[in-house]
Amino acid sequence: AQGSGAILNASSVVGLYGNFGQTNYAATKFGVIGFTKTWARELGPKGVRINAVAPGFIATPMVAAMPEKVLADLSAKVHLRRIGKPEEIANVYAFLASDEASYVNGEVMEVSGGISL
Repeated sequence: AQGSGAILNASSVVGLYGNFGQTNYAATKFGVIGFTKTWARELGPKGVRINAVAPGFIATPMVAAMPEKVLADLSAKVHLRRIGKPEEIANVYAFLASDEASYVNGEVMEVSGGISL
């Protein structure tokens, strides 16, 4: 009704590319991407922007619980050679919510340190 706004959704690089043994997780994150793009089409004409963030591996308690060898292997696959920090993801959400992103709609922003390159 106000003619503006921003909705931000949480996906994952797994939702973009899949991951062995994570069919259920990948399916939910693919779904988030689908409804992000659909809502962007539906709500964009009303002035509401819809975007999603697709983080890679981020230093959260879930990732910290992984074996040290797995974390080392993951870090080696990231072109920045490290696991991301939660504040790096928060910064992307802050950007997408801001007027600085006023012409960004229907995008899925991968924030992964380049793991998918």
